[in-house]
Amino acid sequence: MAGSILIGILITFLVIVLVLYLIQRLPLDGRARQIAQVVVIIIGIISLLKYLAVF
Repeated sequence: MAGSILIGILITFLVIVLVLYLIQRLPLDGRARQIAQVVVIIIGIISLLKYLAVF
């Protein structure tokens, strides 16, 4: 049980890092890039909180 939660958290964290990296590589202006990063971080935090059974 705890192992599967830990693996899920790790995978979620890796996906967040990968998406943030890909956003950095996109040819966006600074404002759009910042908005995209904030959206990804918020979605990532919500996903992590679901793994920790807060929601």
